[in-house]
Amino acid sequence: MSRDWESIFTTWAQGPSETEKTKAENAERQIREAIAASPKLQNRNIVVFTQGSYRNRVNVRKDSDVDIGILCYDTFFPEYPDDNVKMMLEQTLASSTYTYQTFKNEIEEALVARFGRASVKRGNKAFDIKENSYRVEADVAAFFEHRRYTSSTDYISGVEMIPDDLKPLRVRNWPEQHYRNGVYKNDNTYRRFKRIVRVLKSLSNEMAEEGIAIAKQTPSFLTECLVWNAPASSFSYESYKSMLRNVLAHLFNNTIAIKNCSEWGEVSELKYLFRGSQPWTYQQAHNFISAAWDYVGYE
Repeated sequence: MSRDWESIFTTWAQGPSETEKTKAENAERQIREAIAASPKLQNRNIVVFTQGSYRNRVNVRKDSDVDIGILCYDTFFPEYPDDNVKMMLEQTLASSTYTYQTFKNEIEEALVARFGRASVKRGNKAFDIKENSYRVEADVAAFFEHRRYTSSTDYISGVEMIPDDLKPLRVRNWPEQHYRNGVYKNDNTYRRFKRIVRVLKSLSNEMAEEGIAIAKQTPSFLTECLVWNAPASSFSYESYKSMLRNVLAHLFNNTIAIKNCSEWGEVSELKYLFRGSQPWTYQQAHNFISAAWDYVGYE
């Protein structure tokens, strides 16, 4: 018997329940309190912010962990457009005595003091705070500011971390630009962009539970970025089933060859989706889209 995909997609398009939202807010608040209570971090120029699917409101039911970034502006990592700009700026900049490793260690101390050693696990890139009946699981990442200079006076501000194993050596992200672009596209697709992201994420979760390997290998962040690269016209249909069909069709046709998707970017539009050291390939994205199409039974 065929499934009522429209009914299923309508449910999946909705965000987490009020109970899940409350537990996410509790986790966020407790982490902010932990950082504020740290004597070593109190005098630092620090911003605690939400990021990822929780901040961007594309998290799905039963998959609602919270991503928290702790950004210190006392030290920054520069990226220069050319050697001339680098030489000019290095005449005025000085190496910081406050290292990223020290910052991350101090965050660990603050989290352990608040939640207890048993509830805090240090990962390669982030700290995992275990969930309980009061809060959801949380990932807490330490960042210094990343500055992508476009001239000797202007730069784009992002965030940067150093994984413990140095693989890769640095990780750079653009959470504020990601957030703004997502809001803009959502507003310009009658609030359908984020709903289709949630639908495809939930579909991927179900496929993974059914043992479909490519779904297990496809990160939810990549799923969001793929939907981002679908044109606004794909979201102009009245039913979720038709919208998803057109989104998948566009993505499938344009990931057959790299020449059609080489200019695609992450939602921030400050990193290419299929270039550089990305942990996925356009072929992987193509195979996932193909599997999702077949799983729903589109023709």
